[in-house]
Amino acid sequence: MENLLQQKILDNTIESYLYVLGTILLILLIKRLISKYLAKLLYKIVAKAAKNIARQSFLDLVVQPLDVFLVLIISIITLDKLKFPSALDFTIYHITFKQLIDSLATTTLIIVFIWLCLRVIEFIAMILEEKANLTKDQTDNQLIVFFKDFFKVIMVIIGILLILRFSFNKNIGNLLTGLSIVGAAVALATRESMENLIASFIIFFDKPFITGDLVKVNNFTGNIEKIGLRSTRIRTTDKTFISVPNKQMVDTIVDNITLRTQRKAELRLEISLSATAQQLRILLPAVRTVLQKPEIEHTIVYLMDTGKTAHIIAVDYFTSMQQSIEEFNSLREAVNLELIELLEKSGVELAAANTDVIVRSK
Repeated sequence: MENLLQQKILDNTIESYLYVLGTILLILLIKRLISKYLAKLLYKIVAKAAKNIARQSFLDLVVQPLDVFLVLIISIITLDKLKFPSALDFTIYHITFKQLIDSLATTTLIIVFIWLCLRVIEFIAMILEEKANLTKDQTDNQLIVFFKDFFKVIMVIIGILLILRFSFNKNIGNLLTGLSIVGAAVALATRESMENLIASFIIFFDKPFITGDLVKVNNFTGNIEKIGLRSTRIRTTDKTFISVPNKQMVDTIVDNITLRTQRKAELRLEISLSATAQQLRILLPAVRTVLQKPEIEHTIVYLMDTGKTAHIIAVDYFTSMQQSIEEFNSLREAVNLELIELLEKSGVELAAANTDVIVRSK
């Protein structure tokens, strides 16, 4: 039996293969237990800051990448104990097969490590969102979403640099110096994207609007759903979903309807020129009386203009922003109908009401 275990296959004894195989099988069997134990230790560290976050949610985030990371690192350490077979020691495009295997193993390990770090970032964002939800201000919420995405991008870049350093043995210092020159050229080529990125920081710190605000921009009206690194996503009143570049959100005039103190309704009554001055003097106070409603906070009614086609009465009234858009539209409908009834009772016609065509012959 001992002679059998000492027999060599590809420069390694059967005993060495069994040792490596047994270690890998063992870690496969107990990986979930070790991962959960490590995750619970980490949870205890952050438990005070995440009182209301379910423990299972945290475990679901980190246990799976911990599983894969543990299996990979133990497998790599164990396989390193074996002697690389001379039969497999050949070269592919000036790179030995052993170097290729080492690079692939290192790359995989770095990718899994970055995956684990990304999950930790998500958990930290979850903690911050829990705290942000305790306040009425939505600015904190949108900052968390923005910086979560920002740090994820940074982590991916770090992962790429680690792969270049440890898998391909590149000097990162020289690489960064070269990248600074290339980066300047890329920045010029992707100037619009850089402008959008800078504009996103301007939006977050200047705060012309926040997530959830109702805004009007470029003839579109809708609610801000997300402010990203490149664009702002808006759910329009037509229920469509549009993306507006951040630079455009900064450079153009954005009407933040949510920050209005009152809702305004505008109406222009074009009265027929047949109406006399006395009729208009009676009509104006009557219009003001129609607007005396509990929902209406302020009114402006006056004879705005007169000309060749009509006398124009401006009717503007304001309501509270606490009123829903459905209630506001119902109020406008009621006011319009009452004004029509008022004109009928007063015997005053609208300018468009007179559609008679008179033909005179000479």
